[in-house]
Order: sequence, then C-alpha cells, then structure tokens
Amino acid sequence: MAREWEVKKLIVEIGRRLWQRGYVAANDGNISVRLNDREILTTPTGVSKGFMNTAMILKVDENGNLLSRSSTYKPSSEIKMHLEVYRERADISAVVHAHPPYCTGFAVANIPLDRCILPEAIFTIGSVPVAEYGLPSSTEIPEKIRPYIQKSDAVLLQNHGALTLGSDLINAYYKMETLEHTAHIVWNAVQLGSVNVLPEEEAQRLMALREKYHVSGQVSACETEPLAIKDRKIETSAPPSGQAGVKDPDEALIKAITQEIMESLKKKNI
Repeated sequence: MAREWEVKKLIVEIGRRLWQRGYVAANDGNISVRLNDREILTTPTGVSKGFMNTAMILKVDENGNLLSRSSTYKPSSEIKMHLEVYRERADISAVVHAHPPYCTGFAVANIPLDRCILPEAIFTIGSVPVAEYGLPSSTEIPEKIRPYIQKSDAVLLQNHGALTLGSDLINAYYKMETLEHTAHIVWNAVQLGSVNVLPEEEAQRLMALREKYHVSGQVSACETEPLAIKDRKIETSAPPSGQAGVKDPDEALIKAITQEIMESLKKKNI
C-alpha cells in the first residue's frame, strides 16, 4: 500500500483530471480511498476538485467520523455513499463520483448503458445500471445503490451523475473515463440513426477474456437486444439500401429545399 501522503497527492491529481475533462463543475464530485479497514481518505466539501491540495484531504473512520484535525474543511457530504460501497465490497479500495455530461445525460433519461456495443467497455465495466434517484447527502443514495454495487463497478445515479469503483484510485478513475467515453459514443451513434449491438456469442467471448486475464472487479453481462431510446427502437443492422436509418420528420421538407437550390444553380450554370 502506498504511503498516505502519496495517496493524498494522487487524490489531488485525479481531482484535477476530473475537473479538466469537464466531469465536474464548481464544487461537484468526490473521491475517496480506503487505506485500511479503519481509515479512509476523502475529498472535502465545498472545494473545486480542480483546485485542491494535499492539506485539504481528510481522514475519516469506517463510520464517517472525522479523524483529521481541520478547522477549515469538512468531509464531503456524499461520504455516506462511499462508505456503503466499502461495507458491501471488500475488494474495493477507491470510489470516484462525478457528473460527466454524457453519462449524466443517460442517467437523467433513465437509460442504462447495458448493451454490448464497445468491446473495451464490455471488458472493463460490463453492463452499467441506473440506480433510482436518492436525495444527495442523505442515506437515500446508499440505499438506492446497494442492489447494484455487488454486481457492478460502475453505476449511473438517476438525475445525479455516475459512480465508479476500483481496486485502487487509478482503476476507479479509468472506469469513469471508460464510462463517459462509452456514453459519448453511444450518443453519437444514436444521432447517426443506428446502434449496432454485438451478438450474444461475442459478449460471451469478451466476458471469457476477463476470466482469462484475471481482471479484478464485478461486472454483469451486457444485453444483446436492440437499443431503445425514448420508445424508439434503433436498428441493430444496416438500414435498407437507399435509406438513412431513422427518418427525420422534416426529411421531405429538407429534400424539397435541396432540390429547389440545385435547380436554381443549374439555371445559373453554376
């Protein structure tokens, strides 16, 4: 285990990365690292994750009681969520909570990232559920995430953000990056009109690779059914020849305008 001051430096660095990548705004988000069965380092409340220093990082016990002496800083109000993870998962040593825009968009839309789409995401985080909404800073969020954290290292928090768990802080942070990267790509694919979901046999092969390489953590198998967005089924195969997938309701108007412009250019010999 790294020395405590080294862990504090890493928490500051990860906080800076979260802020630089736009995963948090203002004083959003929180990070924690379990040092041992009795001591946990956590980020303070009311401080931007992009402007922390090691003196701000606090130590609490397994019940959230402050062990550090500080007249200026208090532990994150979301520490209850982190403590719930540590109680439920002995294999987890770090937790990252942030509000990445694409992940949070899916969380607000109540759409889980649970389809077999990107091999890297299937391999790393598997199926990502959406935990029901709970009041921030209360005991509601720990209660809402409890059913999911035993079988997933990444959870979307409805109308709130995302939570990732790891064997160490880098591991937990990388899962947050993978989660947001996946959400962004899925969103782009939806805008293009078609999301190709990998078949069951490919999902099984990817999960087998996790076992082969002894990848740590808990993940659930992804779904192989077509992805539905707001009651609209996105086709998993290429659209028929001459079609562009999901039709835009204004497509006829756009075609008519385009044709009119083309005719005008022809008359002007352009």
